[in-house]
Amino acid sequence: MTAKTAKKSPVAKKTKKVTRACQNCNGKCCRYFALPIETPEDWDDFDDIRWYLCHENVTVFVEDGDWYLNVKNKCRYLSEKDFRCGNYDLRPHICRKYDTDGCDLTGDDYGYELHFLDDKQMEEYMRIKFGPNVFEKLEPKKKKKKTKKKNGR
Repeated sequence: MTAKTAKKSPVAKKTKKVTRACQNCNGKCCRYFALPIETPEDWDDFDDIRWYLCHENVTVFVEDGDWYLNVKNKCRYLSEKDFRCGNYDLRPHICRKYDTDGCDLTGDDYGYELHFLDDKQMEEYMRIKFGPNVFEKLEPKKKKKKTKKKNGR
C-alpha cells in the first residue's frame, strides 16, 4: 500500500493547534475538579457541607448562585515534566470541550460569591446564618445527678 492509497485510521482526528497559552501552561485546570452540589436550604444541608470541608484538599464555592464542591486532585495523565496530557488522543469529552478563553491561566480571578476553605469557615457562616447557639444541639447534654432517697422517699 502506498502513501497515496492508504486510508486514514478512523481513530485519527484533527486536533486543535496548541495555543501560546497552552505552551506556557502548567496544567492548572488538570489539578482539580469541581462538581455542582445542591444549594443548601437548612441546617442539615450546611452541616453536610461542613463535613465535606473536614476533608483534605476540598473547598466549597458559590459562583453565580450555584454551589460547587472543589476537589484538588491532579489528573493522573498530567505530566509533571512538560505539563502535557499523557492521554490526549483518548481524553474525556469534558477535556475536549475545555476552551482556553477564560481558562485558569488566561482568565480573571474567580470572584466567588462565597469560598469556604475549611469546616471552621463554614461553622462561622452557620453561626451568622442560624444564630450563635447553632451548635448547642451537638453538645452532649449534662446528666442530672440522681439523689438517693432516704427511707424510701
